[in-house]
Amino acid sequence: MSIRPEALKIIPSETVPFIIKTNVPTQSGNFTVYAFSEHKTSQDHLAIVHGDIDARQRILVRIHSECWTGEVLGSLRCDCSQQLQIAFKSISETNGIVIYLRQEGRGIGLVNKLKAYALQEQGLDTVEANLAMGFPDDLRNYHAAVEILKFFGIQRVSLMTNNPKKILALKESGIDVERIPHQSKISPENLQYMRVKASKSGHLLDFIEDAR
Repeated sequence: MSIRPEALKIIPSETVPFIIKTNVPTQSGNFTVYAFSEHKTSQDHLAIVHGDIDARQRILVRIHSECWTGEVLGSLRCDCSQQLQIAFKSISETNGIVIYLRQEGRGIGLVNKLKAYALQEQGLDTVEANLAMGFPDDLRNYHAAVEILKFFGIQRVSLMTNNPKKILALKESGIDVERIPHQSKISPENLQYMRVKASKSGHLLDFIEDAR
């Protein structure tokens, strides 16, 4: 990965400062990983970059929130791992950035996420489970993602997402957003989860009702 210095204006962030970068070879290709630390949440976030980034151009971007159960255990309850792999494949074929945010369980943390899973086993859906524990349905925010994009001087993105909240957060910060649908295969295990995403969280999804 290289950055064209004449095309990139680095803008340091006071709230989500840059810490370090390093090169990481992976099964999806070679990436440069930039680490940032968010003061308000004490969480570390990553920008995983592939190819030549020219901030004067529209940049392919995926904003992805951490999902330990999906990405480590391979859980079939959600589509998070599949979405991440699709994003890596897409940016490995061109130039782009995956912004990886440490916002496990839609911001409620891993242990609370597992508690929500237990409530879902009793018949609640993902939104109902969060509300039953006293949380909003989604605690995530995208301030760190905006600050990371500003760090790279990026003002125009092709955003791989189905989540209108991500689009709104970037647009409200002055970033020009072109949406690229980012839907993985629907399975019997995640069909109800996907339905709730669309019906209660407003995600822009198409459905295969007879998923098998």
